Amino acid sequence: MTEPRMGAVQCLSPGGLHAMRYVEWGDPHNPRVLLCVHGLTRSGRDFDRLARVLARDWRIVCPDVAGRGRSDWLRNPAHYQISQYTADMVTLIARLDVPSVAWLGTSMGGLIGIGLAGMPDSPIDRLILNDVGPHLELGGLLRIGAYVGQPTRFASVEEARDYIRSIAPGFALRTEAEWHELTETSLRPSGDGFVLHYDPAIAEVLRALTPEIVQAGEQMLWHFYDSIACPTLLLRGETSDLLSAESAAQMCSRGPRPRMVTVPGVGHAPMFFEAAQIDIVRDFLGAP
Repeated sequence: MTEPRMGAVQCLSPGGLHAMRYVEWGDPHNPRVLLCVHGLTRSGRDFDRLARVLARDWRIVCPDVAGRGRSDWLRNPAHYQISQYTADMVTLIARLDVPSVAWLGTSMGGLIGIGLAGMPDSPIDRLILNDVGPHLELGGLLRIGAYVGQPTRFASVEEARDYIRSIAPGFALRTEAEWHELTETSLRPSGDGFVLHYDPAIAEVLRALTPEIVQAGEQMLWHFYDSIACPTLLLRGETSDLLSAESAAQMCSRGPRPRMVTVPGVGHAPMFFEAAQIDIVRDFLGAP
């Protein structure tokens, strides 16, 4: 299989109904399901390379979180919250009609995974956290906050590629072709150019954050993290500015006590373009 199947599920927010769309790889009847959930401004197509490799053994489902990619934008930007995303994922898992799923979450996708995996009777039976944890470094948050929601318009895919490489150097892709591949799925046509494929209003939640809100959110995430009982793998980019080595060590000493792998030469976050990164995931999923 070279191209995925497209799907959608109807979800509910306080503002009404919205469609969350996803791509799906592999045998649709395979009970072994891996849910891959992307970062703040990304989309489910970030996992294309990983999915093409793992689809021989797994049914891979890669949703576009609300407000991103092909999914609907929420009517009220205040609802762009982890709690809403978690509820949407529960709806998606119900649609998949499987008793449990493995979960790979990059950045924001990992936070959603922590929230769901830490709930009683969680459907997540294996969890991979990709360069994220309950405590996030201020420097990384400020870097991300500086570009999210900024008005950007590109005359060409090449111009957009150079922009994405400038704001996300931690991806550490190796070639122009790889950056181009990542960029193409990050854009939507607009007039005679392109814009990034997400709702700029997701930045409103970031702008509304206060130190008190951040602290309360971290405490809640630690509560969920400490309740996780499933096997867990923690990936950390060697030069990550969002997940420090100290925070990763703290995560390894509590909660699910994950196995940790440091990905060399990468910051925030590993993107699974390299075979070595894909092998880390495949080995963890295949372990007893």
